[in-house]
Amino acid sequence: MANLFELISKGGPVMAPIVGLSVLTLACGFERAWFWTQTLQGEKRLVRQILLAAQEDLGKAQLVAEEAQAMPIGRFLLSALSLQSPTPETFRLAMEASGDREFVKMRKCDKLLETIVAVSPLLGLLGTVTGLIATFFKLQIGGGNSVDTTGAAQGIAEALITTAGGMIVAILALSVFRVCAGLQAAQIDYFADVGNELELIYRQLWYEPRIAKENAEKSTQGLMQQMVDLLKANLDQPGGIGDKV
Repeated sequence: MANLFELISKGGPVMAPIVGLSVLTLACGFERAWFWTQTLQGEKRLVRQILLAAQEDLGKAQLVAEEAQAMPIGRFLLSALSLQSPTPETFRLAMEASGDREFVKMRKCDKLLETIVAVSPLLGLLGTVTGLIATFFKLQIGGGNSVDTTGAAQGIAEALITTAGGMIVAILALSVFRVCAGLQAAQIDYFADVGNELELIYRQLWYEPRIAKENAEKSTQGLMQQMVDLLKANLDQPGGIGDKV
């Protein structure tokens, strides 16, 4: 550890922002690791429970989703299950809106990591330039054609250390970013598949039978109303059923 601090100190003033970016990268990495661990742990089991419950009772499925609101997939499915007799379009729209909110949370730190990936190599290059400038200033050529290599070596070391530091931070930030991007893409596809499956269950088992039942009731009521109207018309006509009675 002491050697690391000594090496950083030899990198010159440009190493300060590079070290700061490395701290931000590690902080983002640990925060994202915790987030994705909590997100993915038990996710598939929860989805299976909600879908099975939705086939039996939407209210039961809603209760299961409410108990899992700490998970993104729980909030995603609850947004649709909490609606009261929605149309399939409203059902899907609720999940899409909730999914967009969850995806924003999943993309947290992305902009910061992208910035670190872009800025760190530039800082390393800046350190290289300043180190070389310091090298040339410290070159001292005596009358006897002797060269003071101590100052030159320090300048070259500063240039190389900052270059390596900037590249290391950029590689680390890029690795964290790409892992997070891969997990985000997988979650977007998974949310879409689960949402489509839940919508299909809602359409086939709950919405379409309810609409068919309502249409049948309306058709029956309409037929009965037509019969009543026909009887009234016969009673009101001269020589109709009422006159014969």
